[in-house]
Amino acid sequence: MNIENARAQMRKGTLEYCILSVLSDGDAYASDIINRLKEVKMIIVEGTLYPLLTRQKNAGLLSYRWEESTQGPPRKYYSITEEGKRFLNDMDISWKELVDSVNKLRNTNK
Repeated sequence: MNIENARAQMRKGTLEYCILSVLSDGDAYASDIINRLKEVKMIIVEGTLYPLLTRQKNAGLLSYRWEESTQGPPRKYYSITEEGKRFLNDMDISWKELVDSVNKLRNTNK
């Protein structure tokens, strides 16, 4: 089994949670989201990000607005909705439970 493949699968499973986390800090343009994720070593490309943003928007977790840019065409800025904030809060609880469960398993194996 390849460790890089395993790492990639682990990251994929948390990307939607991470996107909501980024947007909970404020509105962001797609490349801002990518940069924030890269800063914490969550490597992502636009081809992966846009379908996730669309899915979250369609689920009512995100909204967007167009803003004029001084450096080219208008930009789409994403923001988390109230429903998205509630969902993120639920995800925070689920994440903590998951991490606690894995840590318990890892500690019993020592």
